Amino acid sequence: MDLLGAWRAFVNVSERGSFTEGAAATRVPQSVASRRIAALEKLLGERLFDRSSRGAILTQFGRDMLPSAQRLVRLADDMEHEAEQARLSPLRLAVPDACPVRDLARLAAEARRNGVHLDLHPAAPAERAELVRSREVRAALVAVPAGDATWSVRLGLAATDDLPVRTVYVETLRAGRATRSSRRRRIWIQPEDDVPHIRDRMFRTRDAVGLQPAQVGVAATLTAATAEVLGSEDLLLCSPGQAVELGLHWRPVGEIDPVRGFGIAAAVGDDAERIKTRLWPAIARCLGAGDPNEETT
Repeated sequence: MDLLGAWRAFVNVSERGSFTEGAAATRVPQSVASRRIAALEKLLGERLFDRSSRGAILTQFGRDMLPSAQRLVRLADDMEHEAEQARLSPLRLAVPDACPVRDLARLAAEARRNGVHLDLHPAAPAERAELVRSREVRAALVAVPAGDATWSVRLGLAATDDLPVRTVYVETLRAGRATRSSRRRRIWIQPEDDVPHIRDRMFRTRDAVGLQPAQVGVAATLTAATAEVLGSEDLLLCSPGQAVELGLHWRPVGEIDPVRGFGIAAAVGDDAERIKTRLWPAIARCLGAGDPNEETT
């Protein structure tokens, strides 16, 4: 038995003095409203309406029950309104500041279609993790190793020229092997990848193949790193999607396969689950977590 629906039908019929109008206000057929009220009378053991009269005339018992029923219906209406407001309350989510504005806007629009209203806060990896700890955001896309990742983005090296090889080996950047310039080519790591599981692997590879320390460095900003690459033969460690956005030519790294991994950190567990369940594909597109075998020219 729909107890709340029965009380709602009782209140609407009582206030309008008509089963027909009361059923319409309850948004159910008259037969359904009549059955609900009959079930309620059976549950209570007393009649609510005088069946011998024409129209919806309350019995004394019905008049006694009406004030409480009205309070119950008003409370239910208030709760439904508050639930709707809670669903519409923005969920502040810290996201990588390397994500393009258009992709972030598409993520927010798709989230809204899935019943999640996002307030996006772009930030660097360390800042995103701190924002969750301080509860300045409800959740964050945090940098994690590939094995722990919910979303994974393959990284490679990108340059202004169309590279003549399908794979770039870091060891080819050793001093004396540059073909078009005496300046030693460098690899720039952007702030999004200034995390141990990416940065330290690049440094270890640099040392293992005999590059000078300055040939693999961390840039202060993505803009600064891109400017270095656009003005020289340097290489940018980035995703295929970023390479396309920046007008660069991307290739995988020969010695290692660096991966930008993302997970969800949230102050409340159900926020993390809601984001993963409802927004996994939209976030994947925003991060560029596509086909791991994708290459761009």
